[in-house]
Formats: sequence, structure tokens, C-alpha cells
Amino acid sequence: MIRIATPDDLDAIATLHAEARATYYRGHIPDEAFDSPAEHARTRAGWTTAIERGAVLCAVRDGAVAGVAVSREVDGAMTLTQLHVDPKRWRDGIGTALHAACVEAWQRAGVDSARLEVFEHNTRAQSFYARQGWLPDPDEPRAGDHLVLRFAVPRA
Repeated sequence: MIRIATPDDLDAIATLHAEARATYYRGHIPDEAFDSPAEHARTRAGWTTAIERGAVLCAVRDGAVAGVAVSREVDGAMTLTQLHVDPKRWRDGIGTALHAACVEAWQRAGVDSARLEVFEHNTRAQSFYARQGWLPDPDEPRAGDHLVLRFAVPRA
């Protein structure tokens, strides 16, 4: 089931986010950048704000939060800012379901394209996005250590 996250989901979302980020950042950037008390507090504050805006899609499987996604306009472009799946639930179709829910929301809002940034060493995510139809952004292929991808939102 995919639904809008509530404040009661905050702890589960923050934990899932931390676990997911650790899988692709560890060994590539200093642990303090993603696994420190300050970073966990910053991340939790960000999720609190997103949940309060009603912007977090939450995938629930077996009664637990198994994935989350957030998109919003950033600098005039619809941006998929977060899409995380509990690493223990990878390859269960949760990411695909969350992505489809984002696409449906974009279609309802009349969005014709979206962008995202994916860590250059996160090849698992890059493969996932390629399967969903995301392509390298020809105008802005990189943002620091992240690749920039674009998605043409199909008409409903």
C-alpha cells in the first residue's frame, strides 16, 4: 500500500533513510557525513518538514514502512528529492510502486518532466532509474558527486 506519510511514521522513515544512505555512501564519503548525531538530527528535521507538508509518499508492507519518496519543485523544476527502500526489501517491487505513484502525482499536477540527482557510486539506484526511463540530463550531467537525470513524464 502506498499512502501519504503521517507524523507517526517519522521514526520509521528516519531509520529507513539512515540505513539506505549507509548502503551507498559507506566507503565513498566519511561516515560522519551520513552517520553522525548532527546528520541524523538534520535528516529528521527535513523529514518532519516534508511530512508536515503532506509531501511524503510512504510504502507500507507487512505493517511496516518499507519505502518513501518525496518530490517537490526545486529551482523551477519538479525534482524527485528522495526515494528510499528498506535495504532488506530491495527487489520486492517497492521502489517501482513508489516511482509509479510519483509519476501519477506528476501527471495529475500537469508536470511534463522531472529531475533527480543520484550519487555517482550508487550504481544500484542508477540501474533502477534507467529501468524507469530516466536519462542523463544533457544540459547538466553532474552536480558535484551526483549524476543528474531527467524523466519525461508520460501523459495520463
